[in-house]
Amino acid sequence: MSSIGQIMRTSPVIPVLVIEDVGEARPLAEALVVGGLRVLEVTLRTTAALDVIREMKQVPGAIVGAGTVTDPRQLEEAIEAGAEFIVSPGLTDRLASAAIGTNVPFLPGIATASDIMRGLDHGLDHFKFFPAMAAGGIKALQALSAPFGQCRFCPTGGITLETAPEWLALKSVLCVGGSWVAPNGAALDEVQKLAAQAAGIRAPLASR
Repeated sequence: MSSIGQIMRTSPVIPVLVIEDVGEARPLAEALVVGGLRVLEVTLRTTAALDVIREMKQVPGAIVGAGTVTDPRQLEEAIEAGAEFIVSPGLTDRLASAAIGTNVPFLPGIATASDIMRGLDHGLDHFKFFPAMAAGGIKALQALSAPFGQCRFCPTGGITLETAPEWLALKSVLCVGGSWVAPNGAALDEVQKLAAQAAGIRAPLASR
């Protein structure tokens, strides 16, 4: 099983997907993977989400995880559906303990120094910085990264194709999360094009 760090280094952008119709799952995953984005975060914000994870898992090359996991019950359901990694919007001791107990790669959300310290207490050092823009943007993450140099981040929330390179230029940032690569109602060829653009963002920084 890959570590969360390895998963974060696989693609410069992790699509954050909110999918209502399970019939869209496999074609969408195929378009994203062909475009160059293999790591897919399916948020548990819809009733179809667990079935979407099962469908996307059938796509060769796709690494499918569950996002918006907020409690141990959702964690268990996501893993049963085949999620290969878990993303949460925040960090609680209860969820951290449960996630660590499963050995499934876990990316908890943080927004403050106290959040990071709680994660470090659990042996975690890879985090989602969320909501990235609302929590202070690049300057806030730079400030947080200074005392926590061992930590690596995936900023998510309000990031766009245009601003992603600025985030990825930070040493502490391994990837970003974004919904712009799969906008609602977009044709599959458009999604593939957006994925290809996103996949090429970090090329000059690949040696980091």
